Amino acid sequence: MNSQFTRQLWDRLWQNYIARVTYAQTYQQMILNAGGTIANDHIAFRSLRLSIDGKNLGINYLGAIAEALGYEVAGEYTFPETKLYARHYQHSDDLPKLFISELIVEELPDAIASLIYNTVSSASILERSQIDKLIAASDIETIAQIYTRPWLPPKLSIVEKVNAATQYGAWVLLHGYAVNHFTGYINSQNTPQYPDIENTASALSKLGVPMKAEIEGSKSSGLRQTATFAINEMVSVVEDSSNQVIQIPWTYAYYELAERSIVELEPGKKMLFNGFKGNNAQNLFEMTRKS
Repeated sequence: MNSQFTRQLWDRLWQNYIARVTYAQTYQQMILNAGGTIANDHIAFRSLRLSIDGKNLGINYLGAIAEALGYEVAGEYTFPETKLYARHYQHSDDLPKLFISELIVEELPDAIASLIYNTVSSASILERSQIDKLIAASDIETIAQIYTRPWLPPKLSIVEKVNAATQYGAWVLLHGYAVNHFTGYINSQNTPQYPDIENTASALSKLGVPMKAEIEGSKSSGLRQTATFAINEMVSVVEDSSNQVIQIPWTYAYYELAERSIVELEPGKKMLFNGFKGNNAQNLFEMTRKS
């Protein structure tokens, strides 16, 4: 697989994301002004574990695209309380890791699961053979379009009901496969002005960026993470009474920061931790909860 195509794809998604998530722009400018370097540790996507007309809408779909782009599964994570499952993918070249999660819809109450199924029944999903052809043709525009919402706008009442049961589910109904977050990689900032995650988060806060109060994880665990608040933007929903598409405010994406450290994975073997921590991820999932 040509890694250059994958780099161009992620750059296309990054440009779209940074235009919407102004906090990421602030971070980028802050680091560049200090003579540092911008690098993404990982990109996160959300999905739904269910099938429509035999086509999977969850990790099996987004993961197939990742594998076609040259990625391999490197870890998996379960979140029983929120009915989520995730995998992370790594590339042999120096490309951002991918963290892809899915809501296990069949574990939700039947009424909520039915609302989700009905809403996404209009989804347009590509076959693996189609994906391979698009990548072979270097069709970035069409591949990038996958990372949007592939079904019609949901009804407002459905979003509200699903949100009461699972904020993650409501988010996916509204945003589909849009990037959930990019992640500034502290280790690669290469500027003494911002040597660690605490200093970087504090500097962003002083610039007016609303930041998560806590830093998840510890140095000894190998991974520390924090994030900005999620931005709010106008999203399309169908008003029940008029059946017309209207715009309402909802959370979209946040910008994450990640700092990795060397840990002893087995006796006598120390290396940089490249995986993820379930407890960290669970708390970061909550950043898109609508207040």
